Amino acid sequence: MIHLRRIQKSSFFIKLKSWEYWPFGILQAPLFPYWLWLSIKSRSLFFFTASNPGILMGGMFGESKFEVLKNVPNHVKPKTIIAQIPATLCSIKQLLNQHQLSYPLVFKPDLGERGWMVKIVRNDTDADNYLKTIKIDFLIQEFVDLPLEFGVFYVRYPSESSGRVVSIVGKEMLHVIGDGNQTLTQLIEGNERALLQWPILRETYKNQLDNVVKKGDRVELVSIGNHCLGTKFLNFNHLITPRLSASFDRISKQIEGFYFGRFDLRTSSLEALENGDVKIVELNGCGAEPAHIYDPTFSFVEAVNVLFTHWNTIYRISLENYKRGIPYISFREGKAHYKKFKALTSP
Repeated sequence: MIHLRRIQKSSFFIKLKSWEYWPFGILQAPLFPYWLWLSIKSRSLFFFTASNPGILMGGMFGESKFEVLKNVPNHVKPKTIIAQIPATLCSIKQLLNQHQLSYPLVFKPDLGERGWMVKIVRNDTDADNYLKTIKIDFLIQEFVDLPLEFGVFYVRYPSESSGRVVSIVGKEMLHVIGDGNQTLTQLIEGNERALLQWPILRETYKNQLDNVVKKGDRVELVSIGNHCLGTKFLNFNHLITPRLSASFDRISKQIEGFYFGRFDLRTSSLEALENGDVKIVELNGCGAEPAHIYDPTFSFVEAVNVLFTHWNTIYRISLENYKRGIPYISFREGKAHYKKFKALTSP
C-alpha cells in the first residue's frame, strides 16, 4: 500500500492521468496534418504571419512582448519598461527611480512563452537573483493588485466591421486552505497541483513548511497566473456577452494590425471585465491558445476540436489579409526568426 501511495503521488502518475499536464507536442500532434494542408492551400508554411500584420510573425514566436504591449491603449495596461542586458542591480534601481516604479514588480523576458522566467520581484535581493539568471532583455512591470485574472481571446475578420470574444479562461491561483491540524507541507502534499510544484515551493516557503495553517486560512502559493506554475485554468465562456465583446472590440481596434489573439489581464470584478475596465499585462497573437481548453473537465478530444477551429480561423484571417495586400513572410525569413528565437530562449 505504501508503494502504491508513492506511485499515486509521483509527478509521473499525476501528469499521466490528466492530459492538461501532457507535453505540448502531444496536443499539437493531431493538428500537424491540418496545418500542413492549410500551408499547401496558402502556398506558404508561414501563412499565419498575416493574421496580425502589426505583430512580428503574427505573434506565433519571436515577437517582443514590449513592442506588442506598446500598442495597447495606455489606460488598460500597467506601467511597463524594458531592461537591457547586461544589467546590474545598481542600473536596475536607477531605471526604477527614473520611471517611478517600486516593489513589488513583475520581471519577465521580452521573448519567451508559457511562464518561462516570469517572477514577482519584491525587493533588491529578488532583483539581484533574477539578474544572475536572465540572459536576455526583460520587462519590468508594475504589479497589478487586482483580484481576478483572465485570458480573453478576441477574433475579428478583416472584412468585418466588428470582432468578438470567443474564449475566456479564468485563472485560479495555486493555493491551499488550512484545516487547523495540518502543516503547510502536509497541505501541499495533499494537493496534486501543488505537489507538482514541490521543488519550487519547498525553497520559497522553507521557513514556513512546518507551520500549522489555521482553519479556513487561504495560502496563495503562487501569484502568477500561469498553467505551468500550478494555476488552474477554468472554462469561463459563460461570461461572454455582446457587451463584453463590444468592450474588447473597442480596445482591439485601437491596436494597429491586430485581429486575433489573447489578452492576459487582471480586473476588479466580473462587471468591470464586461465593461473593459481591465489591466492588460500581456497581449499574445496567433501563437496563443484559447486557454479555456485546459479546464480539468475538458476532454482531450474536445480540446483538439477547439484547436482545429482555432487554426481554421487563423487561416481565414490570414487569407483575407493576404488578399488585401499583406504578404506572407518568406520561408528564409521565417526560419531565421525561429532560429533566433530558439537561440535566445534556450537554457
